[in-house]
Amino acid sequence: MKKAFFTTLALTMCIVQLFAQKVKHPEWAKNAVIYEVNVRQFSPEGTFEQVTKDLPRLKKLGVDIIWLMPIHPIGSEKRKGTLGSYYAVKDYEAVNPEFGNVDDFKKLVKTAHKNNLKVILDWVPNHTAWDNIWFKPYPDYYERNEKGDFYSPFDWSDVVSLNYKSQTMREDMIKALKFWIKECDIDGYRMDVAAEVPDNFWEEVYPQLNKIKPVFMLAEAERKEHISYFDAYYGWDFLKKINQIAAGQTTANALDTFYTKHNTKYPASFWSMNFTTNHDENSWNGTEYERMKAGAKTFAVLTFTVPGIPLIYTGQESAFNRRLAFFEKDQIDWGSYELTSFYKTLTDAKHKNVALWNGELGGRITKIANTTEKAVYAFTREKDGNKVVVILNLTDKAQKTKLKGSTFTGDYKDIFSENKKEITALKPNQTFELGAWEYKVLVKEN
Repeated sequence: MKKAFFTTLALTMCIVQLFAQKVKHPEWAKNAVIYEVNVRQFSPEGTFEQVTKDLPRLKKLGVDIIWLMPIHPIGSEKRKGTLGSYYAVKDYEAVNPEFGNVDDFKKLVKTAHKNNLKVILDWVPNHTAWDNIWFKPYPDYYERNEKGDFYSPFDWSDVVSLNYKSQTMREDMIKALKFWIKECDIDGYRMDVAAEVPDNFWEEVYPQLNKIKPVFMLAEAERKEHISYFDAYYGWDFLKKINQIAAGQTTANALDTFYTKHNTKYPASFWSMNFTTNHDENSWNGTEYERMKAGAKTFAVLTFTVPGIPLIYTGQESAFNRRLAFFEKDQIDWGSYELTSFYKTLTDAKHKNVALWNGELGGRITKIANTTEKAVYAFTREKDGNKVVVILNLTDKAQKTKLKGSTFTGDYKDIFSENKKEITALKPNQTFELGAWEYKVLVKEN
């Protein structure tokens, strides 16, 4: 019996160690907000220069990490559309001339750093354009099928799969990754389709990059096996769940099941990137207003207040509501920037209230039971004397609900109140009347 117990314990410890996080989060990421820049569509010019000019505005918005979609030259062979996909890379150590040159990019990074912003590059490690500079001289860098032919991953006909059995290719890939950190002083990477790249490559990459400087690594992946060497991973399951709630396919209390599963699967040190949209969602699955209708702002509040690191995509602060073409020029109409104040309020709360900090650095989510749980989701997060109470009506109908218990009692400030000095006193079994999609974020700071 005792031997069996210790055998099981040892096995459990091995499994925990296998999936233990190897990264050390950069100190500056503790309460960071990510902003994804679609350079091509960001301005009429679609250049680094125009993004650089707008960095002070983005700093005022309260973002911390600028994620640039791939900046490399785009392949011509088998190109999709007129301008092609950012993700069909022709040369890993060059920039797309449509955006400017390397000096323009260096100026962007320097300006970001002057504004206390960090810059991460979108990187495509799984495949390249068919006319990538590696393809003809180094055919062994690419995978072949059983017929001996090169092939595209999935149905992405404009790209060809890389061969990670080639150690030389791996070395050249890491050399290119180091190039942008050493030469341009970038602060990390967002790794495209990270789950399709062998785990042992990430085991090689992170230590080498982190020797140059502390880097932030974001994985477009959600499987725990693939994210041991990343700071954050894509919250796809979370997005799927909130899309279902918005569409009426499930109810608010489905978030209970989600977080029970999530907290069992992932330790707090693995940060979920939470979002209501990004470049893929916008172009292929619809804007947040298509998917979430009048609840788009409510779900944005949720992404900022649950555990994880939030994302703002190009144009969200302007309430931009149109699918952007992926392979053509289709610039943002910035309009009035009508949601700037809304997002600024959320980023301020994220920065100031330790309970809302990222991952294990913030408070764990604790559900507040209420009398209308299919419609209203309420929770607290608490850390070092800082506390937040979040109450969200996740339906298009007004709700009257009573919060059960007393763990939430105390004096708070509503971050969205026009009267910043107004105190909201919560009492045991507090009752709220909430309009359709109404939200409240109440904070107490130590």
